[in-house]
Amino acid sequence: MANDPIQPARPPGPVTRWLASAPVPLFTLVVIFASFSTYFCMYAFRKPFSAASYQGLKFLGGDVDLKTAFIVSQIIGYALSKVIGIKVCPEIGRKKRALGLVLMILLAELSLLLFAILPNDLKVVAIFFNGLPLGMVWGLVVLYLEGRRTSEMLLAGLSCAYIVASGAVKDIGLWLMSAFPIDEFWMPCVTGLCFLPLFVGSVWLLNQLPQPDADDIAARVERTTMGGSQRWQFFRQFLPEMLLLSTVYFFLTAYRDFRDNFGKELFESLGYGETPAIFTRSELWVAFGVMAALAGLNLIRDNRRGLYGAFVIMTFGVLLLGIGTILWELELVSGLTWMILTGLGAYLTYVPFGSVLFDRLIASTRPVGTAVFAVYVADAVGYSGAISVLLGKDLLASDTSHIDFFRDLTYFMSVLGVVLLVLACACLMKRHTHYPTESEPPRYPPTDANNQVMSESS
Repeated sequence: MANDPIQPARPPGPVTRWLASAPVPLFTLVVIFASFSTYFCMYAFRKPFSAASYQGLKFLGGDVDLKTAFIVSQIIGYALSKVIGIKVCPEIGRKKRALGLVLMILLAELSLLLFAILPNDLKVVAIFFNGLPLGMVWGLVVLYLEGRRTSEMLLAGLSCAYIVASGAVKDIGLWLMSAFPIDEFWMPCVTGLCFLPLFVGSVWLLNQLPQPDADDIAARVERTTMGGSQRWQFFRQFLPEMLLLSTVYFFLTAYRDFRDNFGKELFESLGYGETPAIFTRSELWVAFGVMAALAGLNLIRDNRRGLYGAFVIMTFGVLLLGIGTILWELELVSGLTWMILTGLGAYLTYVPFGSVLFDRLIASTRPVGTAVFAVYVADAVGYSGAISVLLGKDLLASDTSHIDFFRDLTYFMSVLGVVLLVLACACLMKRHTHYPTESEPPRYPPTDANNQVMSESS
């Protein structure tokens, strides 16, 4: 049953039937709203704590800042969730998806309550359990969206959620602390409670989406659950590309997370510490730029060209990191513009990993399975990079300011990203020459219980 098509949880209700017959633009807007809202609300349970400074507090009285310990602990839980998600997300059926999303958020909110009441050093444990369920939310949401003719539009809309939400929920957290007598340890729990009803409503709407229709399947290949043999076959087939892409993602995730988690410190160094809603102001520009670029891919119907288009966008993104930093150092752009450019460059590269890159890869090479599996393999690698860089900053470069460390990391990411992305794209171009454009690439051959390829006669 592992590679049977995912079945609807129940006979379609009135909302599902209405969406199935709705015009494509209206259907797209509803799906973007539901997925954007779901993932935006998730960030209210994940990111508000990083808006606080926890200034002067050290973990266990040592050299590691308490805030760094919080961030690393949550990322460890989040990364472990991605590893678990490699198996769970590709296998989970439609019936369990919505319930799984709600239970994950309730566990995350309970962890934030413990974060508020436990002693400082034990709060690190609470924030670990906060990250543990949240890492699978992305995969469960993407399962609703992938394999459709408008997947680029849908996934671009979803991706804007974490670009905008990270800054927005931090601004909301800061507002709560200034408007009410809420301290920096209770603020994350209160922020999550404010978003819980909206999250549940968004998941309900998301779960009303109809399955991909015959036209979607013809355009993007039918998406199926993946058992262990199918996951191993996929990884073996794309081993060179996955190694190159995972290396990029290792450092890119570390870069994005450093910019995100220490945005408060970076803006203070640039002179914007007292500017209201500075996180939201900077990330809105980033979100618009990323959504426009990815939505443009939806105009490319040929899956092979669409895959190459994703690589063009990603390579431009890492180039923009270096160009923007040079312009800032030459004082040709302001600090705020530089932060917008680094955000735009990082997310132009980062967002396709979690959305259109692997969706187009599946569609153009036609293996059995789901893009979510490849996304979670990359994520499991990527968040280990985030942990390494965060600890490396405090333990090996503690005397380096956040702004100087970020500048050097930007140059490194720009050079490494260009080289490895070009190599990965070249590998895929070579793979595509093995069969004509007009013909359908072969799917994986069937395997027996011992994962051995079965002959035609069997």
